[in-house]
Amino acid sequence: MRLGLISQVRKVWCSIGTKIIQKIQISYKYLYLHLAVDGVNGTLHWEWAENMKQEAVIKVVTSWQEAGIDVIIWDGAPSHRANEVQKLDPTLICQPPYAPELNPAERIFEAVRQEVEGIVYDTLEEKRETAENYLQKLAASPERIKSLAGWEWICNALNPPPIPVT
Repeated sequence: MRLGLISQVRKVWCSIGTKIIQKIQISYKYLYLHLAVDGVNGTLHWEWAENMKQEAVIKVVTSWQEAGIDVIIWDGAPSHRANEVQKLDPTLICQPPYAPELNPAERIFEAVRQEVEGIVYDTLEEKRETAENYLQKLAASPERIKSLAGWEWICNALNPPPIPVT
């Protein structure tokens, strides 16, 4: 997930006839959140990176392998397909283009965006801290993670129900 200082305008409630003025911010500074989600057990693991270049992705994949994360769902980003990243030999599940509904991390990203967007931050670090605090709060609530990312079809694929014998 790209986290930056380009603010998003959000819907707000007000009295009829009141003009709403929302502050916006346009600053092309970004951080990238790499997120590993276990929707079955309700756990999160995340890393922050300065960019999406292959060196940053290699650091994240290496860290995740050391932490025992053995399967990664990726889209077709160029840094995901880089030869140096592939040499690390992670078990990959590649998404088809424009299919975020197949990636459980996208639901967590939506929750993070709802928490941090609509506010003008002084610095990118301040926005990252807000996102980090929310991720820590979310990580402390496995049931919330399961409700966001533990989709029934994923749980059934990992633990198929027994086939009745007649």
